[in-house]
Parts: sequence; structure tokens; C-alpha cells
Amino acid sequence: MPTPAANSPRLYQQIAATIERAIAEGRYQPGQRLASERDLAEELGVSRPTLRRAVIALEMRGLLESRQGSGVYVRRTTVATSLPTRDLDIGAFDQAEARRLFEGEVAALAATLITDEELAYLESLVVEMNNENATKEQSELADRQFHTTIARATRNSAVVRVVENTWDLRYKSPLCMQLLERARDVRRRPLNDEHQDIVESLRTRDPKAARAAMQAHLGGLIENLLLTAELQEMEQTRARLAAKREQIERRAASANT
Repeated sequence: MPTPAANSPRLYQQIAATIERAIAEGRYQPGQRLASERDLAEELGVSRPTLRRAVIALEMRGLLESRQGSGVYVRRTTVATSLPTRDLDIGAFDQAEARRLFEGEVAALAATLITDEELAYLESLVVEMNNENATKEQSELADRQFHTTIARATRNSAVVRVVENTWDLRYKSPLCMQLLERARDVRRRPLNDEHQDIVESLRTRDPKAARAAMQAHLGGLIENLLLTAELQEMEQTRARLAAKREQIERRAASANT
């Protein structure tokens, strides 16, 4: 496979594009397991964290699938047709509530163990999320990296896996994704402000402050989801009433002819 230039500011995107081309050209077949992370990173000439970001980006697009304890596979079919019903049943509210319950405690534990290097990385991710030139995918990937970095700061691999799996539930439900997308547009406070509050609370090494900041952030997400659902319901009611009005007007016109 061709290897992208190592000095690219968006190296993970180039790696994702390289893997995507390999899938399109048939070098990776549906259902095929990719090489191990170490071997694939070595083959492409990049670091394992860069490769990991590329794989996550392709998972978000529905091209790859990570299987616990097995590896990364090329999806056989699209996300919408391949997922079992129980995965599609996970709604945006359930996912957001689970994250608030769990990630508050994750932040509290991370506050006691997080390093200055990890704090600096979180700062860089906040900047990336706030970059006006960033695509929606870049912003969401930085958001995911932000939360999983805090999980890794707990030094507990089980915590990391739970946070990653809970976060990724959104990609398994088109309805969940749609509602979360719309909720982003009705936020009363910018996401970067909320994430910066979390960074500052972690910097104090105060578990209570970190827990409160994370719960406030994810509580805000739940409030936005409620508002979004309310707006959707109003739109649907408006559409139903408009259709009913049109029906009544047609009947009245017919009766007068």
C-alpha cells in the first residue's frame, strides 16, 4: 500500500483513505480481518495511535468493525442492514444517561492520576473541536478521543473499554445518530466551553470538581436531547395538522361543487 507523507497535519485521515481505497479495490474483502494493529502500523509507517484514529474514523463511516478479543474486520454489509435489533434499540437518551452515570466517576478517578502530558493532549483536542475548518467527522473524532483519553488516565483497561463501547453505541443506531446530530445544533453553550471546564477541573486534581464538570457536560447533552425531541414532536404535530387541514379543505371544496 502507498504510505502518506509523514509530515501531514492530518495523517490519520490519509491512513483512513489508504485503507478505504484498499477496501474499494478489493485488497481487503468483506468479512476479512485486518493485520494486527502493530503490524498494520508498521506496514503503513505510522504510529499505533495514528492508526487507531484512522480505524475509529472508518468505524464511524461503517466500513470497519472492531470485535473484542478478535481484531478489526471489514464490514460485510452496511450498518443499517447488518446490526441486530437489540443494538438498534439503544436510544440517544439511554446512551447519554449511561455516559453521565459512568463518566462522572471516570473523571473523578482520572483527576487523581492524570499527567500533565495528558492534560496538554486534552487541551489540544479542545482546540481541534473548536477549529472552524474542521469537518464534522474530525470534530466528533476529537470529542471521542477527549473522553477516551480521560478514561485511559484512570489506568484501568476495563474502564477504557466501557467508555469506548458506550460511546460507540451511537454508531450502531441511525435514530440515535440522527437525534444526537440535531441536538448539537440546539446547544445553548458551546461544547468547547464545557470541555474546557472539564480540563480545568482535572487540572486541580479534585475528584469532586471533575465529577461535577463531567456530569454537567453530559447533563447538558440530555437537556439538549429533550429539547430536540420536543422540537421534533412539534414539527410532526404541525405536519399532521397541516395534512388534516388540507383534507378538510378538499372535502369542503368537493361538497360545494
